[in-house]
Order: sequence, then C-alpha cells, then structure tokens
Amino acid sequence: MTLESALIPLPSEITMPFSGFLVQQGELNFWLVVLAGAFGNLVGSWIAYGIGYYLEEHVILGWIRKWGKFLLITEHEYERSIHWLRKYGDAVAFFSRVLPAVRTFISLPAGLAEMNIWKFSFYTFTGSLIWSGLLTYVGVRFGSEWHILEPYFRQFQMALGAIFLVFILWYINHKLKIIKLPKFGR
Repeated sequence: MTLESALIPLPSEITMPFSGFLVQQGELNFWLVVLAGAFGNLVGSWIAYGIGYYLEEHVILGWIRKWGKFLLITEHEYERSIHWLRKYGDAVAFFSRVLPAVRTFISLPAGLAEMNIWKFSFYTFTGSLIWSGLLTYVGVRFGSEWHILEPYFRQFQMALGAIFLVFILWYINHKLKIIKLPKFGR
C-alpha cells in the first residue's frame, strides 16, 4: 500500500484481497490488515505529497513526461487529479481514496496545492481505511469459496495463467504504448 501511494504501480486491488484471503485462512487478523493497509497508504501518500509540496509543477510534469511511462503514470491522470482537487477542494483527498487511478495520484497535486498536511492526513487515512476494509473483506468473502473452485483452477491452470499473462502484457503495452497495432477497417 505504501508503494502504490508513493506512485509505484503495485495495485492494492491485488495486495489487499490476498491479505483478506490470508485472514480467511486464519493467518492474519482482519482489523490489523485493514489498519496496516490504511497506514501504509498514508505513508506512501506523505511521500507523494512531499514531492508535490517541494517541487514545482513544471518539474513534476517534466518528470512525468520523461519517466511516467515506466511507473504507468500519464500526464492525463495527473491533470485529472489536479482538476478534481480544484473542483472539489480538500475533501477530494478523502473521496479519491475509493476511486481507481485517481486515488494513487491525488497526493501529488495535494502537495503542489499546499493542502493543510493535517487535513490531508486525516482525509487520506480515513478514505484509505474504508478502501482497505472493502478490499480485505472481498478477500475474506471469496477466500472461503476458493476450495470449491480449486479443482477447476487446477484443470485450467495453464489457460488461466496464459490469460492473466496476456492481460498483464496488454495492460503494460497499453500504458507504455510499446507495440503499434495495425488498424483494420479504415
């Protein structure tokens, strides 16, 4: 969660449900997982906030243009975060924590806008607590059903692995724009 909030693409949509699965298996405590996720998110958000606070916008945009493709950050996503912050004010730090994509990038413009650090921390922690709780619950809820699906997963393990790999490669290619696919029908 810290890495995701510090602008490093490690999605919480994977880490927290897996932690919820471990809760369901009796390996971890639900509330400790949720708190750890929220605190991790807060620490990573402080890092991104600090970058925004101490650097000027043209430096940040130059950095995104040059290195953003490696961290899967686009200028559009950054601009959307700025727009949300201007449109909805400080509370966007709370509401953005439960929205994919924006949740990762809102800390940078919040720092750039010099949002009050105490408000930022409160909104970030509270929103992250809800997000972490939701994703952990998903892992707990569906973790109990994994034993029913296990024989099917074993039968189709290679196919599922290949589909997952293709999806990951497509996502990375989509973000990095590595391969130019031909356009048909034009």
